[in-house]
Amino acid sequence: MVVKLHEGGLFTWAEWAETLGAELAANRDRGYYDNWLAALERLVTAKDIAGTAELGALKDAWRDAYIHTPHGQPVRLDRGAQIR
Repeated sequence: MVVKLHEGGLFTWAEWAETLGAELAANRDRGYYDNWLAALERLVTAKDIAGTAELGALKDAWRDAYIHTPHGQPVRLDRGAQIR
C-alpha cells in the first residue's frame, strides 16, 4: 500500500522514511508492523489523503469482511467502503 501511494505521487519516499522513523523512535515498545501502520495512518491523514473517520470506517469494514469470509477464500472489501 505504501509503495502504491508513493508511486501515485501522494508522498515522497523521504517523507515515508521520516514518518516511519519517527514512529519507531517514539514507540520502541510497540511492534514494528504496528509502528508501520501508525506511520501510514499518520502520513495519509497529514497529507489529507484520508481522514481519521474514513480510516476508522475502512478498518471496521475490513474487520467485518475478514470475520465473514470463509476460511481459504480471499477477503473482499465492499466497494462502498473504499476511501474516496
